Amino acid sequence: MVELLLLLLPVAAASGWLAAKRSNKREGAAALEREQNPAYFKGLNYLLNEQPDKAIDLFVQMLEIDAETVETHLALGSLFRRRGEVERAIRIHQNLIARPTLDRTQRAQALLELGLDYMRAGLFDRAENLLTELLEIKQHETPALQNLRTIYQQEKDWKKCLDVISRLERITGEALSTERAHYYCELAVIARREHNYLQAAELLKKAQESDSNCVRAALVQGKLEIAQKEYAAAINSLTRVVAQDPAFISEVLPLLVQCHSELNQRNELIAYLQQLYQQQKRVSVMLALAALMQEEKGDQAAIEFVSGYLYEHSSLDGVQKLIDLSRKCTEGSLAVTFSILYKQISMLIDKRPGYQCKQCGLEVKTLHWQCPGCNSWNSIKPLLGLDDAGIK
Repeated sequence: MVELLLLLLPVAAASGWLAAKRSNKREGAAALEREQNPAYFKGLNYLLNEQPDKAIDLFVQMLEIDAETVETHLALGSLFRRRGEVERAIRIHQNLIARPTLDRTQRAQALLELGLDYMRAGLFDRAENLLTELLEIKQHETPALQNLRTIYQQEKDWKKCLDVISRLERITGEALSTERAHYYCELAVIARREHNYLQAAELLKKAQESDSNCVRAALVQGKLEIAQKEYAAAINSLTRVVAQDPAFISEVLPLLVQCHSELNQRNELIAYLQQLYQQQKRVSVMLALAALMQEEKGDQAAIEFVSGYLYEHSSLDGVQKLIDLSRKCTEGSLAVTFSILYKQISMLIDKRPGYQCKQCGLEVKTLHWQCPGCNSWNSIKPLLGLDDAGIK
């Protein structure tokens, strides 16, 4: 607050001097002194009496809007918005736009700033109207489209997002294939939820055409095929996810187990998991193999397999599995001890984040395809365990 007042004091004084210079030519210095000085000293009095809000409002009112002070008003409004004082920013920019003396460029800048004010205040409908007006008059088109994209993403209007990024690509020449693929995926998820499988498949095809390496498109495709009981096709889609980004192995393994089970392809599943395990000894693959080994060869075989893994790798999930297996093979006080350990480790695992954004570092419990922190797409990945830290 203090630094803002220090900025406003010289600005207000300079504005008063400019007004005095003009007024001297019209009415003389005596009239100016009567009209200007009282307000200026009243503002100083507010400041000295620790009433900074009143002082700021008064100093802003003293800034006469003309060709020489428009930039000052725009700067002040932007400063208020950055400080979170959105109502003040809105008042300044609204007052600017209402002035008929603004030229085309100045009015367009004020429209953009007011649109940003409304966005900061959560008034997306008002912001959309102003940003659309900028597109109509062909002023500040790039920031207008970028901010419209932000609004439509907030409102989950994915069709409008697709239209906006197409216009952005034409203006800037920047390829936005990643965003486009995710917008199609969002629409496909809605179509799948409504059991419109044909439309969902068409949208996913467009997503993969936009970005051939889109992990999400392949994952949603696999889920869509499972919903239609096309398990063999789903296996192909899900294995493509693993090939595109091994970090998502943990996301697809339960689905792969389901598909192979429906097709009675246990041996094929074991062979695929063993191949993955040889390539990258991830804990999620080890746990899936341990579960199959437990079903086929019993608890002791699974214990030996998990123990061998933990001998070379550190993993809370692995320790949890080993304790779970061991407590079933023991009795008495040792079984009670294992149960307590299992409960405590389960609590630790439940509290830890499951995913992290590679752009801003935000950690979350569930998978988001768009980061809630920095709004980047495709940046959140499953958070690997200690054992997976060195695996690429």
